[in-house]
Amino acid sequence: MQAIILSIGDELVLGQTIDTNSAWLSAALARLGIGTRYHQTVADDRGAIAQSTRRALGHPGLLIISGGLGPTEDDLTRQALADALSAPLVLDASSVDRIAGFFQRRGRPMPHRNRVQAMHPQGTTMIANGCGTAPGIRATVDGTELYVVPGVPSEMRAMFEASILPDLGTTGASRHVILTTKINTFGLGESDVAERLGDLMARDRNPTVGTTVADAVVSVRVRSEGPAAEQAGADLEGTVDAVSRLLGPVVYGRDDTTLQQALVQFLRVNTMTVATAESCTGGLVGEMITEVPGSSAVYQGGWVTYTDAMKVAQLGISKTALALHGAVSQPVARQMAAAAREKTNADIGVALTGIAGPGGGTSDKPVGTVWVGLSWERGEDGGAGASETDAFLLSLGGDRATVRQRAARAALQIVRFHAMGVPIDALPSAVRQPMPSDVTA
Repeated sequence: MQAIILSIGDELVLGQTIDTNSAWLSAALARLGIGTRYHQTVADDRGAIAQSTRRALGHPGLLIISGGLGPTEDDLTRQALADALSAPLVLDASSVDRIAGFFQRRGRPMPHRNRVQAMHPQGTTMIANGCGTAPGIRATVDGTELYVVPGVPSEMRAMFEASILPDLGTTGASRHVILTTKINTFGLGESDVAERLGDLMARDRNPTVGTTVADAVVSVRVRSEGPAAEQAGADLEGTVDAVSRLLGPVVYGRDDTTLQQALVQFLRVNTMTVATAESCTGGLVGEMITEVPGSSAVYQGGWVTYTDAMKVAQLGISKTALALHGAVSQPVARQMAAAAREKTNADIGVALTGIAGPGGGTSDKPVGTVWVGLSWERGEDGGAGASETDAFLLSLGGDRATVRQRAARAALQIVRFHAMGVPIDALPSAVRQPMPSDVTA
């Protein structure tokens, strides 16, 4: 069985609201072994909804329509469904009572306009809504199982779990298993990831492997299908292992794991601490670290030193380095990282200084130029208080927000690589350059 999902609403078509319902439904159906043929977003237009419904009903399987069941003039899904089925709308008395009871429990009379929510095309049945006023609609049409659910995500999910999932469990689709996972990477471009994966991305293999990019994070999607969960799961994990071996340390986690979560977890397990000093990112690295629960065990604190004067006053940056090389330079990045580490007694100090744009760039230092400084103790062989510093040049594209986000993620990955003992050179986006001889770090 394959599914089609229609999401109804002007706000979705106009981009004012993100359609999370389709993604949630597709994932829920995949767990039942039901693949999704396509998603379609349709405006609050009676004719367009009816046309899309007729087209979807031409593919036997499963059709779920989300949205447009409210009581207002722009809620047209039930009317459009009646048009598509060539059936008149009829009133369901029990649904009227349930809607009236919803308002009564809140001490309010039911507005007359809410009666329309109790109407459905003749020949269909209503699905009770335990979370709101809009009942759902169910029908079997020429081999297609049809469900219409509210667009409010919490109501849609509750209705799916309570009323649709039990029905689908009896269709036999559960005998076919679809398992999916996502492997998250940072530091390689999508084409580089694809090149390393090679034949794993062949479209005729199972599990299938594909890539998705969002905010410079390249995620490798793995989908395993089969008649038995145990075998599908084993095939999935085998492919995940192969992907991880081929991509190496740029892989930081699976599914919803973020780079900052992976870093904080590693630092906690290894009892390591980090401190930050930021200029162009304005505290973004510190914010990303501290959004992770438990980050207080690893994050010592940080500075946002946006001006040269603040860099000198708060971090003790050399005026000579600033005069000779400017704030966006290797010597300044190294000094900032060292100061952050020394002032907090952290194991690692990381610093960022760069040009986020849209102005401020030059031919020598264009917009997107960012230096990431790193400072750490040498360890027992280096003697008490001995430390080392390094700095890495990033050349980032995109607008101001993109440069800042990518720089912050690069800094997190650089810290993670260092903490893991992985050479920073394994991160292609970070370039090490010789230290200027006339200014020390």
